[in-house]
Order: sequence, then structure tokens, then C-alpha cells
Amino acid sequence: MARAEHFATGAMARITTTMRILFITSTRVGDAILSTGLLNHLIEEHPGARITVACGGAAASLFEAVPGLERIVVLDKMLLSLHWLRLWTLCVGRIWDAVVDLRNSSMYYVLPARKRWRIGRTQAGLHRIKQLASIFDLADQPPSPKLWLSDDIKARARSLIGDGAPVIAVGPTANWRAKTWRAEHFVNLIERLTASDGIIPGGRVAIFGRDDERPGALNLIDAVPRERRIDLVGHLDLLEAFACLKWCDFYIGNDSGLMHLAAVSGIPTLGLFGPSPKELYAPWGEYCDVVSTSIPYEEIFPENFDHRGSDTLMDSLSVESAEQAARDLWRRKQESGS
Repeated sequence: MARAEHFATGAMARITTTMRILFITSTRVGDAILSTGLLNHLIEEHPGARITVACGGAAASLFEAVPGLERIVVLDKMLLSLHWLRLWTLCVGRIWDAVVDLRNSSMYYVLPARKRWRIGRTQAGLHRIKQLASIFDLADQPPSPKLWLSDDIKARARSLIGDGAPVIAVGPTANWRAKTWRAEHFVNLIERLTASDGIIPGGRVAIFGRDDERPGALNLIDAVPRERRIDLVGHLDLLEAFACLKWCDFYIGNDSGLMHLAAVSGIPTLGLFGPSPKELYAPWGEYCDVVSTSIPYEEIFPENFDHRGSDTLMDSLSVESAEQAARDLWRRKQESGS
């Protein structure tokens, strides 16, 4: 199990004076989302605390509505790791009440702080959320990820999704091609799930993705009838995507940050896995599940694999398997009555 390394022991005692907390989290969107449960834990333990978040540029918008937010420091990677020097320069002028370092950076040692935590060595096969929770000795009851929204973003999302039939949200992209199920499989699956005997008959389809991912999503976008299509690819930042997902009814997509956004939104979320470890990165939540390639993760990589140029490794995941997993998850949600 990941070992908590900190100056304090056990749960943090509540204090009444205003705390200033530095929260250093991931560059990658998915890992940053998974870390928000820890941030929420800190906020709940210390009401009124002033929060500074340091993270990669891709994840920065996630934290714009954090309660008590004082500053977001974007850690754009620089030569010779000078981004860490920049962070030190921005943060060294005060004694922090708490520093939480999820990057195992030198900031854990060089910034003055009354209390400090960092992630230690991890145990193979332990979900990332449990690894993070072990920092505060909470691995047995890990805090679930949480994101915060402004009223303006909520209103924009409502207008984008609009009224009409229930919505299946689809995430057809990922940060590298090998994790991406082919567009024609998504098209086939959506047709099945929105058919008269599907889980959401006649459902609308909301398609999510970044602007630079649009070329890879075009075949899917074009295949969905215009009257049922909600094309959001390239039109949203992360918090807007999260707000839109909360208005949807079901999500299916590749292992990606978007999948984790869907899970945090509370809608049933089915993640498609192949060349990434589901034990570590499965979507987290009561109504979340995964369906995997028939070729297991341990055997799926070809010799001399290069993630930058590889084609998809998801072809052994059949449409039939994905459909059955979606139906099972939908049935579980319906039977719960929630």
C-alpha cells in the first residue's frame, strides 16, 4: 500500500485560524480528477482555508471553482525542470500551513510548511484513489473525487444539452491512439443502445472531446443523425464538459480523463479498457463499470510498441461485449431506484 510520508500523525486536527494550503497535483487530467477527493477532504476538514493549486495546464480549469481558491499555478514543463524553480519562487514567501505534494517533487522539502504530505511508494494493483487516500490514512474509506461548478457554467451546460429525449454521452477519444476503440464500433454500439429495444430508445447522443481530437471523432459525429446529435467536440473546457455530463443519462468511452469526469458527475459510466490497467484507473463510483479487450493487459502490447505511432490495440473488444456491459450497468442503476 502507498505509504503516507508526513510530519503529522493520523487525522489532521481542526483549527480555527485561516489556513493556507498548497495542493500540488498531476499534469495529466485523469490523475488530477482522481486527486480532487483529497482536496475536498482538506476543504471539509478546514473550512475557510485558502487554497493554492499547482497543476499542469491541461488540468488547470478543473480547479477554477474550488471553494476558497486563492491561486492556480500552472506547471508548464520547462527545460532543466525550471518549472519547479518557478513554483518555489511563487510560493517561498510564506510559511504554508499544509503542503500536499502528489508529484513527489522537491517542493516537499524546500517550501516552509507546518505540515506536509506526499505520496509514497505504491502497491501494484491498488486503485489510484486508494493510493492517494493512504496519504491521510484513508485507504479503507477513500474520499471520492469531487468537482465544483459556478452557476454560470451550470446554466451554460443546461442550454447546450437542452430539452428532449434522454442522452447517451460518448467519449470516443483518448490521449493516445492505442487506447481508442474504433469509430465504427462506437457507431454500431450507439445504434444498438438507442434502438427500440435498447437501454435508451430514441436517445440523443452527446459527443465529447477536445478540439485537437476532432479529426478522430468526425466519423462518429457524421454517423449520428443531426436531430439526435449534440456535437460538443472542441467546444468545452473541462468544467463545462463536467457540467454537461451531469445532464446526460449514461456515458460510454475510452479510458481517459473524460471518463473520470463522467464518473464524478454521478451518471452510469462504462469505461472501455485494453492497453491500460483497469485495476488502477477504472472509473470510480457506485454506478461505474469497465469492459475490457479479450486480450488481457499483460499480453496486449506488441513487440517494440511505441504509443506515439501505434494504431488501436482495442480491436479484441467486441461490440457485443460492450453492449452487454452497458445493459448490465443500466439495469443495475434502474433496479436501484435512484
